[in-house]
Amino acid sequence: MGPTSPNPAPPTLLGLHTYLLSLTGKAARGRLSDRLASRGLRLWHMAVLAALADFGPHTQRDLCARLSVDPSDMAKIVEQLAGFGQIERTRDPADRRRVSVGLTDTGRRALTELVGEARAVQDEMLAPLTGDERAQLHSFLLKVFTAGPGAGTGARADQGRA
Repeated sequence: MGPTSPNPAPPTLLGLHTYLLSLTGKAARGRLSDRLASRGLRLWHMAVLAALADFGPHTQRDLCARLSVDPSDMAKIVEQLAGFGQIERTRDPADRRRVSVGLTDTGRRALTELVGEARAVQDEMLAPLTGDERAQLHSFLLKVFTAGPGAGTGARADQGRA
């Protein structure tokens, strides 16, 4: 629904950063979701793999807090990733009730491929921008993301979309 589409958005909306961010995010998310779906994965699978790669093993509860995901959704995500052999669950020897989730080599390789897919979508979406403009956009988005309400947290996973 760009300015040259048969049904352009009202100029009032095009003057709102939040509107443009929302539509651009929706388009990017849709493209990446399609690429991940072709591998049998969703965005939340990628988020869990990335969190484990970046921060090391977590309990499911800690993953829920880090990614702002509902515990029932996280249980499904972890079960699916374990089924793919991308994560492993281990019991804490000091407290057998505590289970940690960690990344496997298969999960690490999968994450590398998924990040490649995400970068390809990013390149498609940001094609109109120069390298300097991309760097500037990243800087601005990161600044807004880290300073805003709920800074640094992800959105909650939608029920049934895990």
